[in-house]
Amino acid sequence: MESSSNQSKSRRLLIAASGTGGHVFPALAIAEQLSEFEIEWLGVPDRLESQLVGDRYPMHKIAVAGFQQKLGFGTFKILFRLINSIRQVRQIIQRGKFAGVVTTGGYISAPAIIAARSLGLPVILHESNALPGKVTRFFAPWCSVVAIGFDAAAKSLPKAKTVVVGTPVRSQFRASLTNSELSDLPIPEGVPLIVVVGGSQGAVGMNKLVREAALAWFEQGAWVVHLTGENDPEVKRLQHPQYLALPFYQNMAALFQRADLAISRSGAGTVTELLVTGTPAILIPYPFAAEDHQAFNAMVMVKAGAGEMFRQAELSAEQLQRSVLELLNDRDRLEKMSQQASSIAIIDSAERTAQLVREAL
Repeated sequence: MESSSNQSKSRRLLIAASGTGGHVFPALAIAEQLSEFEIEWLGVPDRLESQLVGDRYPMHKIAVAGFQQKLGFGTFKILFRLINSIRQVRQIIQRGKFAGVVTTGGYISAPAIIAARSLGLPVILHESNALPGKVTRFFAPWCSVVAIGFDAAAKSLPKAKTVVVGTPVRSQFRASLTNSELSDLPIPEGVPLIVVVGGSQGAVGMNKLVREAALAWFEQGAWVVHLTGENDPEVKRLQHPQYLALPFYQNMAALFQRADLAISRSGAGTVTELLVTGTPAILIPYPFAAEDHQAFNAMVMVKAGAGEMFRQAELSAEQLQRSVLELLNDRDRLEKMSQQASSIAIIDSAERTAQLVREAL
């Protein structure tokens, strides 16, 4: 008689996640918890998943695009692509004899959900943002269950079965939670540390505000680690012994844990990492995020008492400078903000989501 583990291993699961790290990283974290299944990936040509997934899982690629705001010739082209991609995904599922589909939202989830449901298969959708995207809002009622990163998302999904599980953080990030060493950065012990993070969407405007405000922070003894991204033309404009400008940094768990305060965009992944590390934050939502969804993510921390939010268009360098100094000079408030962040963090999100997948299948 075949063992239960071998029976599980013979079951196949298709994971549809494409486009940005915000979609792909949580999907990878979920996949790592489902080792009893044979997993294959559904992606889009020339997108980030090719680099992030690599050869860990067999990859199928389909052509699909987002819908435009206004009707036009482009709309018919996208509709044709959608219909064709649904047909492709149906064939992939049927040939592979998949037991179900897991998706993390975005445009690729539309053909994945339609194809799976048309074949009578369960679909588990994970939505990281406090304001779900248009595709999630439309297709959530079709799914077996929608795992949500923030409780606030449930308000936008009244007809779907939702379960709050948090957002899975990268496995590398989670593994680093127990090691807060920053041996590769020359930051003295005991000095206040401000970490500035722009996120994958870019933060040239925020970077400019930080550089204009930072001199007063240095005078107070603070150090700044500024992750500028790779598209900032003024990256070398500020030079100071207490200022470290880097395009990115690998060990973000250690950096956030060492930080007294973060200044950050508010993508769902970044907000989740700030909560997991208990890092107080000043959040400046990306002004051009779809449907202003980063502001909704930021409000999760604000309402919990773990952060402050400012609109970039309304924020001056003087106001940012003053707000940071007020927080650095109020250690009790920073400690309270840290505690509030930790109190709403869900560290085992990947395990919770994986369990939902098992139950749905």
